[in-house]
Amino acid sequence: MKFLYLHGLGQKPDSWDRVIKETKVSDSSVSLSLAEMLEGKAATYGELYAAFSGRCDKENNEIVLCGLSLGAVLALNYAIDHPDKVKALVLIAAQYEMPEKLLKFQNLLFHVMPNAMFEQFGFKKADVIRLCGTMAELDLRDSLYKVSCPALIVCGEKDNANKKASKELASYLSDAHFHELLKTGHEANIESPEELAMVLQRFYDNIIG
Repeated sequence: MKFLYLHGLGQKPDSWDRVIKETKVSDSSVSLSLAEMLEGKAATYGELYAAFSGRCDKENNEIVLCGLSLGAVLALNYAIDHPDKVKALVLIAAQYEMPEKLLKFQNLLFHVMPNAMFEQFGFKKADVIRLCGTMAELDLRDSLYKVSCPALIVCGEKDNANKKASKELASYLSDAHFHELLKTGHEANIESPEELAMVLQRFYDNIIG
């Protein structure tokens, strides 16, 4: 079984390092790079998802997907399309229906941020703006019933932008549990890595049996 981790925008694969290190499955864990998956491709959600799907398809065994924010959307999307491939899901700060107003506000902020802020994460500013723009109409609501694996939905106590959707998602999935990380904001893997690792390991123990 392989554990694949997906970071959010504004992060890099090493954002997961401290979390992975604290789990018992670190030897079977890989943190993927969103920037590398988009390299040489158009910066759209469709292209990113296609590249991610191709990466998951290469795994011969069942996979456990753990994603934060955009990474969680990709993980959920793949579990919908490939229910027999995904053993379990961990979705952190997840959205299943893109909040269009929030995305537009986010893109306005991106426009005034310096290019260097994006380049340190392997992206061009214009690519990030375009990528977010292509996600505005993404809506997975009508396909959630296809997710059959156990799911852990996690959200930081202070992540008010995503908490409501995370709780709703946990109620919509057939086998899901919601966990709130206290005193934690959006980037749970960076803000509370040890606590998050403990929550993940309890979930993994149940999955592995």
